[in-house]
Amino acid sequence: MTSPSVVAIESEAGIAQVPCQPLDVQARHEHELINRVLAGETDLFYELIRPYERGVFFSAVSILGNDADAEDAAQEAALKAYKNLARFRRESKFSTWLIQIAINEAKMRLRKDRRHLYESLDDRQQTDEGDYIPTDFADWREIPSEALEQSQLREALNQALSALPEKYRTVMILRDVQQMSIAETAKALGISEENVKTRTSRARLQMRDSLALEWAGKWAKTTKE
Repeated sequence: MTSPSVVAIESEAGIAQVPCQPLDVQARHEHELINRVLAGETDLFYELIRPYERGVFFSAVSILGNDADAEDAAQEAALKAYKNLARFRRESKFSTWLIQIAINEAKMRLRKDRRHLYESLDDRQQTDEGDYIPTDFADWREIPSEALEQSQLREALNQALSALPEKYRTVMILRDVQQMSIAETAKALGISEENVKTRTSRARLQMRDSLALEWAGKWAKTTKE
């Protein structure tokens, strides 16, 4: 059985599409696709992963910090998911399993990169607060349009998200951008649900404070002019 081609993961802005059909219907459809792929209809694999492409990409970029590496990690995650599809345990959601593979792949690549730079992973997680986030990152929260022009809003959100430590940034993307549940996020990251709640709360507070400072600075500059 030959591996299906996997197209490049898109890097444009956008939140992973959430299927409008009920979860049980979606799950049954995915299980049917999985069975057919395992039976030899390999071309259907792309249909299986297509709804989650952007979610996989954003999960990878939240860890790796740039589009190119994230696209490579997403591609590799898709291939690993294909090769290990028979091991997928049907009691969990396919999207959670796929994103977990992407996160593990991204972390593995990050560890390799950091070893080349003679930096420890733990130290880097604690101190690195300036990773790059795609300039077209989707709006995180609904903010009144009059507060900032659209381009300024994107810039402020990107900067605030970039300033988060990696462990908070990843949780933020999974919870507030991809709208994954606490349980799904915990499973994808391999941490407890309580830890997810704590990290999400701290991430939101840091985002709020960063945006408040940004707006205060712009307001002060405007009043002086």
